[in-house]
Amino acid sequence: MPDRSAPLVVVGDALLDIDVVGSSSRLCPDAPVPVVEHATELPRPGGAGLAALLAAADGREVVLVTALADDEPGRRLRAMLERHLEVAAFHLHGGTPCKMRIRSGGQSVARLDAGEGEALDGPVGPRVSEAIARAGAVLVADYGRGVARHRAVRARLGGLRRGVPVVWDPHPRGAEPPPGVRLLTPNAAEAARLAAAHGADIAGTGLSAAGRCGRHLGRAWGADGVAVTLGAEGALLCDGSEAPFLAPARPARGDACGAGDAFAAGAAGALADGADLAAAVTAGVGHASGFVRAGAAAAVAARLAEDGTPRLVPERGEDAWDVVERTRRAGGTVVATGGCFDLLHAGHVSLLQQARRLGDCLVVCVNSDASVRRRKGPSRPVTPAADRVRVLEALSDVDAAIVFDDDTPAPLLERLRPDLWVKGADYAGTTLPEADTVRAHDGEVVLLPLLEGRSTTRLLSTTKGNAS
Repeated sequence: MPDRSAPLVVVGDALLDIDVVGSSSRLCPDAPVPVVEHATELPRPGGAGLAALLAAADGREVVLVTALADDEPGRRLRAMLERHLEVAAFHLHGGTPCKMRIRSGGQSVARLDAGEGEALDGPVGPRVSEAIARAGAVLVADYGRGVARHRAVRARLGGLRRGVPVVWDPHPRGAEPPPGVRLLTPNAAEAARLAAAHGADIAGTGLSAAGRCGRHLGRAWGADGVAVTLGAEGALLCDGSEAPFLAPARPARGDACGAGDAFAAGAAGALADGADLAAAVTAGVGHASGFVRAGAAAAVAARLAEDGTPRLVPERGEDAWDVVERTRRAGGTVVATGGCFDLLHAGHVSLLQQARRLGDCLVVCVNSDASVRRRKGPSRPVTPAADRVRVLEALSDVDAAIVFDDDTPAPLLERLRPDLWVKGADYAGTTLPEADTVRAHDGEVVLLPLLEGRSTTRLLSTTKGNAS
């Protein structure tokens, strides 16, 4: 049985990541490169430091075992981490690794790397030994800087109590995991490189190749399971079963920096709580999807700068307010639309696709069951609100859906304040009661074309006619 009172111990290489975020509207006169102005520096922990921070954001006790240099970046990194978790560090030889991304308009335009520090064999001190000895679960976040191959650290990992699950996030330049690891978490490119390094000749890409790589690594390294992460497709678990298990990702747009750390932290936390491998991989995918939807590592840096809190979106993903906050923080356009969406049909899908193209996020305001009954009569809705929201949020063009109980969405729009409020062209020539609310907050109402002959009322009447 898992010891839920014991900490999750993250072992690995911590980095200092810095986003320099500004705006750019012109090119440099002496080279075709953008000029980034009004820049703000947003630092955050990277590597194993980010994985530990994300695990701690779930409210669990976390200890980070790492190597840190006694330099300004190292002290800065330690200070950020120690506000949220325990740090058990030994000496890093050389400078603290720093990665600086220069970003404008939500895109990276350059990255500067500095610091070639490495964790060389030597004493690690009693705090490291004690931290690993009392672990309830271990996540090894290997970034190829030496912590995972350090002899003393590996010896302590070899002495873990029986039943303590180990998740190992490998690196092509890093250390090989010892036999008996519960879960390996390479991404597809890492899995292919690692499998090739162990003699596998696996051609192709996609699920089939990922499955072959995962099975090969599981056998080569004696791991219980290998979860090959596939970005927007989720993660493929190879655990010796006849067919691998695919945990699909929830649609998410934007910067994916740090998503692998979010996945590994989510999976390790689930195993620490007693989940089986499939449930842990599913939890990891949910964690990573929510992390990307919330703005990924860039949003962590922004939140640390705002209030020092590395808040994460829960596994369910963002709600409408999170979506709007994140979009506005990035300077984007918030688009909203509304309706009953009782039986989703091609007309709805067309409208939602067009609406999403107008901005940077789309929030759908959905009439509650009581509101639909007041508008449509006692036989409606056919589908309850919770199911309607679930179907809408499964569409890649919908970033979030929110239910309102009023007769019109005006009170909700008073809070939401979209830049664009979208309705179908069938409302042309009518007065929308919510239009004044939208415009009062500098928004605009836009009508979009409809697919002829598509409506829930017509669909229901056709169904009844066929049934009779």
